[in-house]
Amino acid sequence: MKKEITIGEFAKLMNVSVHQIRYFEEKGVLFPAYIDENQYRMYGINEMYRLAHILLLRKAGLSVQAIRDWSKEGTPDDMKRMLTQSVSNLEAEINRLSELSGLIGKVLDENERFTQKQTSFELIKRDQFVLNSWFETHVDTKLDARLLAQQGNALVDLFESDIHYIFEGDQRLQLCTETQDLEGDVLLPAGEYLTYQFSVDNEEELQEHYNTFQSFADHRSLHLTGARILVEKSYLSLFTQESIHYELLARVDCEGDPR
Repeated sequence: MKKEITIGEFAKLMNVSVHQIRYFEEKGVLFPAYIDENQYRMYGINEMYRLAHILLLRKAGLSVQAIRDWSKEGTPDDMKRMLTQSVSNLEAEINRLSELSGLIGKVLDENERFTQKQTSFELIKRDQFVLNSWFETHVDTKLDARLLAQQGNALVDLFESDIHYIFEGDQRLQLCTETQDLEGDVLLPAGEYLTYQFSVDNEEELQEHYNTFQSFADHRSLHLTGARILVEKSYLSLFTQESIHYELLARVDCEGDPR
């Protein structure tokens, strides 16, 4: 009885497809032990180890081309270098997936926060918050694609960051994005803030909400200080595509009860 097995038996034993084995042969990294008189490809123990190595290296992130090059003239040091690079790539991918998981969690949490509140107004205590400046314009300037393209940089991750519109007292509007750095371009001080969450179908509705925000503060005798900050939560449009969700906030210097 032959000690070697057919390609079908080999594929079943190694838990791969016949197509995959033929692909590796086509790419020059795995060959049968021999082809018998019936033109059957036959595989032995050496080919089992060879395929096991290939599958491990592919799982580690190495390309078939890299495996072929190494098999021809590679050294142990070359393999060490490739596996070290693979570890670095995997760690980068782990970090990417961790950040993505955090982003999805944030989107779900913000949606829950937005939809479950019994009132749109709230007094909250905020820690110091750091922002990066994106660009500055006049408050009456209407944002459009041309204006954004003229900034000279790639568009920020629109669905991954809260975009902060900071309205200064001299008619300046500064657009900022979140940053994880300890230092940034804009520092929002810690303190008590009045917040107001709402959604609009078009920008023309924003002024009405600004007026509502100020009227609420006046009615509660809340003295608003510093810049008014409009936070665009574009990612919440994933749940209601026809609307854009915002949070308007300003720092206060007295207590109130926004119920």
